[in-house]
Parts: sequence; C-alpha cells; structure tokens
Amino acid sequence: MSASAQKNLYESDFHAWTLEQKDLLHKKQFTKLDLVHLEEELQLMGASERRELLHRLKILLCHLLKWKYQPALQGKSWVRTIKGQREDVNYLLRENPSLNPKVPEFLNDAYRRAILLAADETGIDEEKFPLECEWTVKQILDNDFFPN
Repeated sequence: MSASAQKNLYESDFHAWTLEQKDLLHKKQFTKLDLVHLEEELQLMGASERRELLHRLKILLCHLLKWKYQPALQGKSWVRTIKGQREDVNYLLRENPSLNPKVPEFLNDAYRRAILLAADETGIDEEKFPLECEWTVKQILDNDFFPN
C-alpha cells in the first residue's frame, strides 16, 4: 500500500490501519510500514500509561487526604476506593515496570492535584493540607496503611 493510501486508511479507519500494520510486522514487511504514524501512536501509548498512573495516584491521594482530614466520614466506600486505586496503580506498575522509577516524580504532581480535588470534595481550604505529601510511596501503596 502506498504512503498516501496508508495515511488515508489511518485517518479513515484507524482500526483497519492497526490491523494492517500488525500484519506487515508479522510478515516482516518493514519497508511497507507507516513509520510516521506508528511512531506517533507509540508516543501516544506511552503518554496514555503515564496519564493513567498520574490519575490513579491523584484519586488515591485525594481519598487518603479525605480519610485523614474527615475522620467522621470514614466508611466502607472510602476503604473500597482506596484499595481499588491501590490495585489499579500496582497493576499499572506490574504491566509497565519502566514506570516504577518515575513514581516519586508522579507522586509530587499527583499530590498537588489531589489537594485541589480533596478541597473541592470536602470544602476544606486547600491551605489546610500539607504542601508536600507526608506519606512514602510504600505507605501509599500498602493496603494496610490508612493515615490517622
């Protein structure tokens, strides 16, 4: 297939394009691959995993903040959310081990966003939360850890 035909297929039927690229790879027809779009899609895939990790950490940290700063509202729903987010983060890290060294960096970004989300959900002024996360990565991902 010509480069312009691949571009048209990429733009008109992404699923068909991915199947074609997979088939070309399988047949080792590397010169026929749509390298421009393949590179773009690979970059997007990596970015997607990073965004997912950041999102899961934000939700987890938000609920840990709510747990600590609204003890009267602690309940099974929050426990399930915290445990569920931990499972999701751990799954992402098992499936993408190259993200493990980036967790501390992601944690800082996620924590800043978690403060804003927790402030919105609780009505607590965001300045009441610590500027930096007070928990370690190990604590945050430990199913037995719930802040006092």
